[in-house]
Amino acid sequence: MEYSFKRGYRPELERIRAALVEEFPAEVREEGGRLLLSYGALRSIEVWIEGKKLVVTTEPSDDVGDEVILDTNKRFRNFLELATGYTAKQRLQQAKKEVGKG
Repeated sequence: MEYSFKRGYRPELERIRAALVEEFPAEVREEGGRLLLSYGALRSIEVWIEGKKLVVTTEPSDDVGDEVILDTNKRFRNFLELATGYTAKQRLQQAKKEVGKG
């Protein structure tokens, strides 16, 4: 998924790393300008900046409980808000606009 940055939220990898570290108590590695980690219900999270967009890819883990899924989803939403400045509701509205354009 690609996410836009709210005005005042600069597309800087170090700021994005700080948001990841704040939300996910896991080791964050950097490889080739991409931030990589694994946490809870997500086997892998890969984050990078492309142009003026935050790009995030995830791969789910198998066989995790509902509590782990809920915790992971909450942390992921919080990370996206810290990184982009947009709430989940605002990101949904933006996604609907993008679909309408296409």
